Amino acid sequence: MAINTAVYGMYPHDVALQQIVQTLNQSGFGKEDICMMVSPKHPLAMVVREARILNAERGASATAAGMMAWLMKLGAVMIPTVGLFIRSQTFFKALMATKDSSPYGNSSGLVELGFSAGDAERFENELREMGVLVYIACPEKAGTTRAMEVLRRTGAHETATLEQEICPEAALEAAA
Repeated sequence: MAINTAVYGMYPHDVALQQIVQTLNQSGFGKEDICMMVSPKHPLAMVVREARILNAERGASATAAGMMAWLMKLGAVMIPTVGLFIRSQTFFKALMATKDSSPYGNSSGLVELGFSAGDAERFENELREMGVLVYIACPEKAGTTRAMEVLRRTGAHETATLEQEICPEAALEAAA
């Protein structure tokens, strides 16, 4: 069995997400390795919800388009009841593994990323009110320490490492 490692951090709703991603990128983590679950009450969710790129004023349209372009560069962004952006095949397979429900409307997406069912439900409940969960897939276990340091330095108030055993077939697909 192969081990899939990741790190996550919880942030308040007023965090500068682009700055966190930039810091992670400067520390050697690619945008495709980053997944976020954002509260539907977060300002970013409002931008996504209200994005009327075709009908908006030119200035507002450019802002919304810029934000959408930034989101689409990340591995995945889940905004419960609002939207889902997935770029990474690894995140796509994990988040779309549950056929019965939408990954951005319940905690099943987080369970597929390696969270326990209890933690996934807790995070989803916390995120409904406010906040952001930032998840970094670390292909090498050594990267988890560096990712954890970056999350703490950028203001995460809860951080932890996740390890999940994956079958050899999934490990080969993830490496492809």
